[in-house]
Amino acid sequence: MVDFRKHRKFWYTLGVSGILLWCLLGAATGIGTYTFYYADGASYLSNDAASCANCHVMQGHYDAWLKSSHHAVATCNDCHAPHDSLVGKLYCKGRNGLFHSWAFTTDNFPDQILINDFNRGVTEQACRSCHSEIVHSIDVNSSGDEAETMSCIRCHNEVGHSR
Repeated sequence: MVDFRKHRKFWYTLGVSGILLWCLLGAATGIGTYTFYYADGASYLSNDAASCANCHVMQGHYDAWLKSSHHAVATCNDCHAPHDSLVGKLYCKGRNGLFHSWAFTTDNFPDQILINDFNRGVTEQACRSCHSEIVHSIDVNSSGDEAETMSCIRCHNEVGHSR
């Protein structure tokens, strides 16, 4: 038989705020685990482009990518995650995952998904990384000085997703 008198001292020491904290922590862990499982969260840690179409609003982008010239050479992460470091890639994926989860959970997103400034910068750098020889010859003017930086995705905004 369990002697509850031994455990009573622990609960008195913990106090109401401590018990509340443990309950909130347990609820957050449970909800987070369920959400991660329900949303197939592990798939987003992979490099599989199909995982980006887990959400119905991305299906059109995925279908367009399947028909694009980049389909054979690049996945979603190649264009939409930094190339420089694992930490940068994980930060970008985590940041986007948080905002996407919030938008889709609250049903607060536009019908036409638009790229934000942070992701525009990531995608611009991805273009410049893969096409560095072409970009270098465009960015350098005739005198050899660095010209004003041009934006790849300003003119090529449908590359990878053209329909």
